[in-house]
Amino acid sequence: MQHPPVWLIAPALASFVAAPAFAVQYLDIEQVQKLFFPRADSFTPTPLLLTGEQKAFVEKAAGVRMRYARQPVWKASENGALAGWVVQDEVYGKHEFITYAVALDASGTVRGVEILDYRETHGREVRNPNWRAQFNGKKHGAPLRLDEDIQNISGATLSCKHISEGVRRILALHAAALK
Repeated sequence: MQHPPVWLIAPALASFVAAPAFAVQYLDIEQVQKLFFPRADSFTPTPLLLTGEQKAFVEKAAGVRMRYARQPVWKASENGALAGWVVQDEVYGKHEFITYAVALDASGTVRGVEILDYRETHGREVRNPNWRAQFNGKKHGAPLRLDEDIQNISGATLSCKHISEGVRRILALHAAALK
């Protein structure tokens, strides 16, 4: 029996190990801002740098760790009045980050969640509008627990879980620093 040349073995093995990456940018932050606040006449960058006390509050209230004390936030205004906030965040899917944004009205209630960038090979179903609509109307203190008050999507469990945790964290962030 004749064996293949040794130089073919490594590329053949690599083709089985390397999974293709499918990074997709669905929206940018300006599109999300206009989507959730179509009548707003300004979006003012208001990046937050949380104090240690605020960070500890958010982590305890949300039940998840904050990787960074700095958070990208935009204040949406309509005729000079506060209309709400758009908060951009990232969570892990299974292997890669998912960039998403949460729109909050002036009282801190979720207006919507949108996926900006998805870099995973599986789990894109979190872009389903019906799945994301489960967050609408939620406020700080809502449990947002997967399989309890947020439905899971088979094949996207980690993405669902981590986005749910991220929204819970953003609601706590509003309570700590944006009220």
